[in-house]
Amino acid sequence: MPKFRLFAAALAGLIALLSASVHADTLVDNIQGISVDREGKVTRFTGIWIDNNGRIKQLLARGDKRPEHPAYVVDGKGEYVLPGLIDSHLHVMGIGFALLTLDLSDTTSLAEAQAKIKAYAAANPDHRWILGSGWNQEKWGLGRFPTAAEIDSVVPDRPVLLERADGHAQWANSAAMAAAGITAKTADVPAGHIERLPGSRQPAGVFVDGAVSLFDKVVPEPRPADRDLALAKAQQLLLSYGVTAAADMGTTIEDWQSFRRAGDSGGLRIRIMSYALGTKAMELIGGPGPTPWLYNDKLHMGGVKLYLDGALGSRGAWLKEPYSDDPKNTGLPRLTGDQLRNLMSRAALDHFQVAVHSIGDAANAEMLDAIDELSETYKGDRRWRIEHAQIVDPADIPRFGEHGIIASMQPTHQTSDRLMAEARLGPDRLGGAYAWRSIAAAGGHLAFGSDAPVEKPDPFAGIAAAISRTDANGEPFGGWMPQETVTRETALAAYTAGGAWAGFAEGRFGELKPGEWADFVIVDRDPLLASPEQIRATHVLQTWVGGEKFYEASAN
Repeated sequence: MPKFRLFAAALAGLIALLSASVHADTLVDNIQGISVDREGKVTRFTGIWIDNNGRIKQLLARGDKRPEHPAYVVDGKGEYVLPGLIDSHLHVMGIGFALLTLDLSDTTSLAEAQAKIKAYAAANPDHRWILGSGWNQEKWGLGRFPTAAEIDSVVPDRPVLLERADGHAQWANSAAMAAAGITAKTADVPAGHIERLPGSRQPAGVFVDGAVSLFDKVVPEPRPADRDLALAKAQQLLLSYGVTAAADMGTTIEDWQSFRRAGDSGGLRIRIMSYALGTKAMELIGGPGPTPWLYNDKLHMGGVKLYLDGALGSRGAWLKEPYSDDPKNTGLPRLTGDQLRNLMSRAALDHFQVAVHSIGDAANAEMLDAIDELSETYKGDRRWRIEHAQIVDPADIPRFGEHGIIASMQPTHQTSDRLMAEARLGPDRLGGAYAWRSIAAAGGHLAFGSDAPVEKPDPFAGIAAAISRTDANGEPFGGWMPQETVTRETALAAYTAGGAWAGFAEGRFGELKPGEWADFVIVDRDPLLASPEQIRATHVLQTWVGGEKFYEASAN
């Protein structure tokens, strides 16, 4: 997450935009309601009766008698109502900071990125550091990493530090490297890599995985007010996409304090299932065990996020065989097998749920081995999570059916990454790439998300990708490895009931049924009947959390 200093005077006004009605006995009627359980069983209804506490009192079918005197009646005008959507892997504060800093995610060439960097620096002369994110050399068709000199040509006078789209590399200019004291004598960092100029030890300007820590001591820290503004911005965006709950993967103690401030002041709108960034943060936040569910089930830290490898785009994903486009490289394991098991054991001992970032086939195999070993000691309902599980050796896929393993995956990664994946792996090693259907068929539990801000936190784009294996342009025709598509019901479940179960939140939210919180989204089409193109164009009309409306689309 970029670190910076911003003035946050706009925070109070932004929180006001998230205002909502007071809890009251409410009937939401004249709707086409849809809910789905983890097995994909669909329930349809035409009305929701919400009690004074914001929980569902009754689902009403067309012929059912309506309550006689509810405090409020909302006419759904025949629109479609779905459970509030759950993003099972994102970075809440990362989303907010991306909205407040330089965003390069829409750039399609190096020249376009340079122009945006130059314009942003000119528009913000008071920023001591220019910080941002979203660049992707693969999307630019560059065929290599960018260099410091290519930032120097547009901003030579101030440090510039820009995070890659996947969050696993930083692109710096010469001023940033000088501020951090990085020179040709700087040694490589464990579980990291410094790109060097050809034939030289001189840093080229890109720092991968662990090497990004070289800037930690010099980049200005955000103030609490900056963090609170970022959280408010992130919530506003998520609610506009119909996301009512999210698994925050990598919560720091500073993030947690911002969540708590929002909860204390009534500004926490979405539900956050927090996974602490490493065991140190886990101990600081949870102490002897997972926290209680706070603020009417809006906040809970029940697990820890660990990193086993890097990302495919920066060639940090740990592979069993070398990269096809980099034959001397098998990626960057960030932990040894013993370190991984020790950290997992430390968390499991106090009943924290374990979620481990594993992208390459070697990393996934190591995780499956570790889960198999630790399950002998740590019995009970552990719900081990593998985050991403992007590239899995087909021989390892059946192992996802053991020990209740959750495959927390992001469908739009497949559509964004397919050409890169082909280049990184070659045509003969794609059999276990983004293998949603195979993992589910083996008995693994799917929970879908976005990894925002890496991808947009748009669950409808994710559902469309999951059922078609095509991108927003309908490419490739017929879908990429279409044997790995899932049904509409499976995709919707992975964004609702499956996401809740993956965070030990079943019975609280995730489905629309009596006793659960009235978290729902009103949309303009039925995702179980619409085409992928239509699903991508879904318009979120309203978003409700706990029986309160927190978002309504503009009439324009």
